[in-house]
Amino acid sequence: MRQSHLFTKTLKDAPKDEVSKNAELLIRAGFVYKEMAGAYAYLPLGLRVVENIKRIIREEMNAIGGQEIIMTALQRKELWEKTDRWNDETVDVWFKSQLKNGTEIGFGWSHEEPITEMMTQYIKSYKDVPVFVYQFQTKLRNELRAKSGILRGREFVMKDMYSYTKNEEEHEEFYQHAIDAYKKVFLRAGVGDDTFVTFAPGGAFTEFSHEFQTITDAGEDTIFYHREKNVAINAEVLNEKTLADLGVSRDELTEAKTAEVGNIFNFGTHKSTQLGLQFADETGGITSVHLGSYGIGVTRLMGVIAEKFADDRGLVWPSAIAPFSVHLVSLCKEMDVEKADNIYHILTQAGIDVLYDDRMDIRAGEKFADSDLIGIPVRLVVSPKTLEQSCVEYKHRSETDAVLVLLNEIVAKVQAL
Repeated sequence: MRQSHLFTKTLKDAPKDEVSKNAELLIRAGFVYKEMAGAYAYLPLGLRVVENIKRIIREEMNAIGGQEIIMTALQRKELWEKTDRWNDETVDVWFKSQLKNGTEIGFGWSHEEPITEMMTQYIKSYKDVPVFVYQFQTKLRNELRAKSGILRGREFVMKDMYSYTKNEEEHEEFYQHAIDAYKKVFLRAGVGDDTFVTFAPGGAFTEFSHEFQTITDAGEDTIFYHREKNVAINAEVLNEKTLADLGVSRDELTEAKTAEVGNIFNFGTHKSTQLGLQFADETGGITSVHLGSYGIGVTRLMGVIAEKFADDRGLVWPSAIAPFSVHLVSLCKEMDVEKADNIYHILTQAGIDVLYDDRMDIRAGEKFADSDLIGIPVRLVVSPKTLEQSCVEYKHRSETDAVLVLLNEIVAKVQAL
């Protein structure tokens, strides 16, 4: 990607009505466009980050047996009435509307009901389970507050997975596999060291759940954690019984602000019984299927990472999810432009994702400021001065000092990182 071809431009200021740091930076750097409170468009740079996060999640979900699908966002009222989750007192985030024929519908805030109903067509016998399916779906939630940028949107991208197993033992085995896979996702995305599996309330899903909470000052939640014992408790369920069950005391725990980036729920057989998802077991008896639900907020995770790692110059992306691996900044004019172009071609031919700032009408200081704001992990600067030494200037986004790297060593240097 040549930066001269990128239709987005960096901005000095974010919209005046935007109060969250993640959205301010993402808007200014050209990653997202704010349509309205809680609703953002993802531009080329932002979409690349989203797709990189999805790629990591997809790989880890496939590794534990997940099969990817995609469901419709339109929801039938009568289906959700069967589980008493159409009621606004039970679920207070519904967006609802009517079709032209007067049929009342909702827009998907979650998908346990429709996927479970779908599974009644495919699960008939104990030989048909277990089944693990997941999707990347745009969820719509009528949030009362939408002032946290992409951390809490009214429209957002979620990965939601559902497990269908024949008994509690089989469910618990997969549940633990899912926890382990989630840990790998957050580790690969760059926040694994500060993300905790947290005992929490289940809200409109179940009585209790496990949340994945990442420490960040921008978070809306509070947890109490013990890093060495790998124990964390949401403040909403912090009590003597919970402490005793987890084998910790209150004075051992550290308090921290966090943002929820994932959650998992055990529905048992309750929802399957409500929706008629049953199978014939080995003895010929009829048994309800065990259901588990597993969510990761894809765009929310992007927002958490933007908040957590940003500095006073702009965004700082972990390598695995950055929109590009390298930001090649050319300060060349006239005859040297061809040499800078050649470096760009060498990098791309080696399979390295490069954003090439080939703009001729922008001063060096502006280019460096844009590069810091966009936050790509590695910046390479090519100029007449560096070319005289057969080098480029190499600097990691999180570091202050640059070093010179020989032209014939650039590819190896970047690939090693």
